[in-house]
Amino acid sequence: MKIGLFIPCYVDAVYPEVGMATYKLLRHLGLDVDYPDGQTCCGQPMANAGFERMAVPLAGRFERLFAACDYVVAPSVSCTAFVRLNYPRLLDHQCTTAAKAMDVVEFLHDVVKVRQRLGTFNHRVSLHNSCHGVRELHLSSPSEQHVPPFNKIKDLLALVDGCQVVEPERPDECCGFGGMFAVEETAVSAQMGRDKVERHIATGAEYVTGPDCSCLMHMAGVARKQGLEIRFKHVVEILAAGL
Repeated sequence: MKIGLFIPCYVDAVYPEVGMATYKLLRHLGLDVDYPDGQTCCGQPMANAGFERMAVPLAGRFERLFAACDYVVAPSVSCTAFVRLNYPRLLDHQCTTAAKAMDVVEFLHDVVKVRQRLGTFNHRVSLHNSCHGVRELHLSSPSEQHVPPFNKIKDLLALVDGCQVVEPERPDECCGFGGMFAVEETAVSAQMGRDKVERHIATGAEYVTGPDCSCLMHMAGVARKQGLEIRFKHVVEILAAGL
């Protein structure tokens, strides 16, 4: 199968190491990975800000770039969720890429079904379950639905030698980022971030990990302003560590 690697704009600009780790991990697993040139933003920021029509040309471009791929894989739950749930409506026709778009965690867990040992990461890690991942991509069980617990991120981290995974109190509560929410409701967003970071620190973890750089960026900013000694790393970086 041919994998189209989609690297969202903020990952490309701010966290390129996450994109490189994703490519390295997929290639390590023997997959055929293509990175189409000319990638742009998926359109999520414009749509979330109320300018949805500005996202339509970007959706069309995405559709053309990845049309020949069997799967489109991205290290971002929010961008993946936007493509999968909104592109069919934005393009107003059958959208072939939307159904093929997957976050790297769900792709490795559900399609590749990785069971082999991966890298090594000898640290205690607190798991952050991002809202889009929990409630739109179903990477883990939402607490409000009282369903049998599951967590695809935790399943994959169990394949990393030395990685001790813990979860904070209220494990699927929002960190307060929410894209435009952090801009429009700064005080509320900052307080939610402080609460979340404190719960992660209470686990005794050295690192916080999760499937979305935007959440990790928000919490890292909170921790830096508070002078707190905890580090943040995207889950794919841990999965690829030492490979």
